[in-house]
Amino acid sequence: MTLAADVVDALRSAGATVATAESLTGGLLCATLVSVSGASDVVRGGVVAYAPGLKTELLGVDADLLAREGTVTSDVALAMARGVRDRLGATYGLSTTGVAGPGPSEGKPAGTVHVAVAGPADVWTTQLGLTGDRDTIRSQTVDALLSWLVARLGEESRSDRG
Repeated sequence: MTLAADVVDALRSAGATVATAESLTGGLLCATLVSVSGASDVVRGGVVAYAPGLKTELLGVDADLLAREGTVTSDVALAMARGVRDRLGATYGLSTTGVAGPGPSEGKPAGTVHVAVAGPADVWTTQLGLTGDRDTIRSQTVDALLSWLVARLGEESRSDRG
């Protein structure tokens, strides 16, 4: 079974749904999820907000935050995840933002990536330091975020059983 299938199964078992907010991955995260048969049971949709202004318009990311910190930060990733969760009515919002390369952006080197998960009761974010070409960094980001979500869902289901 693939990682995406594990996520779909875990979400289905939890009676949960997911939505994606993507910058760095440009839709790859949502496409990976919907490649799984039955994903329509749990995937609400996705927003690709590559341009900074769209992060504000579509996802509600504070324009002052973007002006102050840029787009490649954990705070922006968190705001994107919360925004897509709320706007698309999902249990979980996932987000990706970062620098795919080949060169730096906003003074940050290629491979600097922030991902976030906004769940019903908590939010999580992490920074990844990845290497490789653009496609490799984007696919590593998707794999890392899906692995992280599967682990979080597993933790939550174990804590629910008490």
